Amino acid sequence: MREQLQELLDQRVLQIVSMPRNQLHECPEIEKKKQSCSNRSAEIVKAKAQGRIESKVEEEDTEKVFYSVHLQYLIKQKGQFYMEEEVEKRQAEFYNGILIKDEKLNEYEMAEKFAGPTPVEIDDAIEVRSGYQYNRLKAVQYAERWWNDYNPAYKKFEVDCTNYISQCLHAGGAPMRGYPNRNRGWWMQGNNWSFSWSVANSMRWYLPGSKFGLRAREESSADKLQLGDVICYDFQGDGRFDHTTIVTGHDANRMPLVNAHTTNSRLRYWAYEDSTAYTPNIKYKFFTISDD
Repeated sequence: MREQLQELLDQRVLQIVSMPRNQLHECPEIEKKKQSCSNRSAEIVKAKAQGRIESKVEEEDTEKVFYSVHLQYLIKQKGQFYMEEEVEKRQAEFYNGILIKDEKLNEYEMAEKFAGPTPVEIDDAIEVRSGYQYNRLKAVQYAERWWNDYNPAYKKFEVDCTNYISQCLHAGGAPMRGYPNRNRGWWMQGNNWSFSWSVANSMRWYLPGSKFGLRAREESSADKLQLGDVICYDFQGDGRFDHTTIVTGHDANRMPLVNAHTTNSRLRYWAYEDSTAYTPNIKYKFFTISDD
């Protein structure tokens, strides 16, 4: 079975790099990735895939295998190169040892399990309002260190995107506040945390609503964002935000490249047009992190 999965990975790499345009419709995931690159005058010149079996479920003649694939894409754009990485969660199904299905798990279905409430922001005058300087370099360094790993100093969530972004912001110097009220402030202590720390929809409202400590200014477009800034995603366009990323680089057009968790990603193009969660109704919020 491991040999069969490796054959799948080898075939996928060949498809990513060399599949003719007139055959892309046969592999919609690869078509989305290549189209996203084409839209910004970029191309994938080399790819690498490494798989790992996570779990198996056996039922009489069938066996379902859940596995992860660490993909690396060498992307060329206007004479410049960078390496995009992501870890796909996939499911393969075998009947009497023969592969009958292999598919990528939907990112949005994982994200929507953890929508959560919107916090009520209260700027309590009793709290100490100490200023801070946001260190963008340290936030990005943290994002790079932990993009495909989990810091044991923090709780890990099944839907970990906003928890990961909060850790990056805190590494950049953003101070926690509001404990122990989960509906107020932005914090994590032990096995407890505010909704704004771990829930995408709550962070989307917290950032522009906060009056001190961690707070942000909304920008009109992605090209205005700097390293260490944040993008929030409403995949369905229904007003409930599902995902959060942090800017860790820029491409040759000076557009943001982002890191994220849940579907662990590094230097991914900000628009998520290649995502299984993407819909034509997608909405974004762009936030520049403020400091004192």
